[in-house]
Amino acid sequence: MHGIPRADEDLARTYRDFALSEAAGRSPSYERLCLGVAADDAVLTLVGALPLAKRQPNLLLGAVRLLGGPVGDYPAFRDWLVAHWPAVREQMLARSTQTNEAARCAVLLPVLAALPQPLALIEVGASAGLCLYPDRYRYRYGDRSPIGPQGAPLLDCAVDGPVPVPDRLPQVVWRAGIDLNPLDVTDPDDVRWLRSLIWPEHTERAERLSAAAAIAAAEPPLLVRGDLNESLAGLAAQAPAGATLVVFHTAVLAYLDEAGVDRFTAQLAELRPGTVWLSNEAPRVVPQIAARLPVQAPPGRFVLAVDGRPVAFTMPHGQGVDWL
Repeated sequence: MHGIPRADEDLARTYRDFALSEAAGRSPSYERLCLGVAADDAVLTLVGALPLAKRQPNLLLGAVRLLGGPVGDYPAFRDWLVAHWPAVREQMLARSTQTNEAARCAVLLPVLAALPQPLALIEVGASAGLCLYPDRYRYRYGDRSPIGPQGAPLLDCAVDGPVPVPDRLPQVVWRAGIDLNPLDVTDPDDVRWLRSLIWPEHTERAERLSAAAAIAAAEPPLLVRGDLNESLAGLAAQAPAGATLVVFHTAVLAYLDEAGVDRFTAQLAELRPGTVWLSNEAPRVVPQIAARLPVQAPPGRFVLAVDGRPVAFTMPHGQGVDWL
């Protein structure tokens, strides 16, 4: 496009696929920007010089928004990006995409509320830990009456199939998380980064983030910095006796290789008796779960599984659940 040889056709394809498969219909601005990047050799050369794990669209777009860059039309975005590339590059190298969507609690709640109470929760890949507060939100499933405390953030969830909609919230007596880079909800800079990762058109998600962060900041969770396979057993040993220990995760295991996933699932069987494993991941991320699916997952859906048994298809940000 600018007379520079195509730097990386794979990188161009990554941005083009993101625009057409992820952003289309959900974020017109990000669709425009990523199509622009995919056709811009100069920008691809800049991004392609980063380590492979640091080239993803969400990280680039989040860094630009964190620094106050324009995300409306591509020419303004490109000019700003090229002029401020050293600062953008610094943020992309220092940070990682850590979407922390509290609404995911809505698809976990039917399982959590049905377990023997009280609960001790460990979230693997916890980010800032906003999903560790399923007992502090208010929920509305389809057109049913909401459950949960008045004034709490309302999580709307579309339902399909025989969803066991609970009539009570779980009792959580202990909450902890593991993350390679845990974020601190009492740190304005960390909260600003989380807000930068929310797509521009998703104002409702931004409002929900602020409300959920305030809840977590009032009673910060125990967050451990470390690799999930190195830290899980030690953290689980701290969970109080007499509570059902639940280890859960959403969109985390895709970042592990096959050996890492195998090691993680093997560890779960070695935790204390009665531990419940709640997985919410893309199909095929955990082969033993994928092998038990009775039907193929609809496009763009995650699979919710309890102790390796699929129970529902879910929307990635908790907007809907289709019970099997």
